[in-house]
Amino acid sequence: MKKLPTPASFTGFPALKVLILVTCLALAACAWYVFANWLRDDGDVMWFTPTQGCDLHAQPCSAMLGDKGRITLTVSADGRIDALEIVPLEVMVEGIDADQVSVDFIGRDMEMGLHRFSLTAAAPGLFHGQGQVGICTQAVMPWRARVILETPEGKLGSWFDFDVIRS
Repeated sequence: MKKLPTPASFTGFPALKVLILVTCLALAACAWYVFANWLRDDGDVMWFTPTQGCDLHAQPCSAMLGDKGRITLTVSADGRIDALEIVPLEVMVEGIDADQVSVDFIGRDMEMGLHRFSLTAAAPGLFHGQGQVGICTQAVMPWRARVILETPEGKLGSWFDFDVIRS
């Protein structure tokens, strides 16, 4: 009986395995991006431009929602909004019947993940909750607070820009 030859061991660069790994990592990154945007679920929000010149660190910021009404966001921080510090949030809604209100903190220049905080109704037109800005990777990190109202007519929203200084 003839003995079969033993296969030679391959000692070269495993190019196929590396290409498979790179492809899997690329697919995972694409899936994360799609999933993060799907969770954000802001494609059906009617956005309204905020009032200019508001400093969310120092005072409440407001935006007119067309001729429908007005929203005001108050972030109760002691002097300034700091990263990873839990801050009380308050949204006042005037002229609109809102069923649910949420506030998103998103990085303006960098994807920082989903930081969405649902607020609870404290009184008609007044919503309370807590939020937290994520960790800052830069000395000054530009953030955007997006307020989204769920109304019987659909979702309405506005945004307020602010910067967080890394401490």
